[in-house]
Amino acid sequence: MSKFGMIAKFTAKPGERDALAAILLEAAAAMEQVHECELYIVNLSESEPDTLWVTEVWSHAEAHAASLQEESTREAIQRAKPLIAGVEPTRLIPLGGKGLESLNPDA
Repeated sequence: MSKFGMIAKFTAKPGERDALAAILLEAAAAMEQVHECELYIVNLSESEPDTLWVTEVWSHAEAHAASLQEESTREAIQRAKPLIAGVEPTRLIPLGGKGLESLNPDA
């Protein structure tokens, strides 16, 4: 089973970036308890003042999909929606690198 990755560009409504970042950081903290979530990083853009980037790596796509059905995730999404002007997700297949758990399950 392939790992699943995503990079999402969140454009906050003017003046809402910090509030949106706080919600995304809450989500990141919650992911500490989710073994299938290997990486969840919230980033600020240096060049776009209303932009945040979220980088995610999951053990498999189904785990990511299941996380979106969790009540806490759905509640966070509802709180974030009014702050968001746009979202541009890009789905990825992680191959490996520093910080990424082994792609070989027997390793």
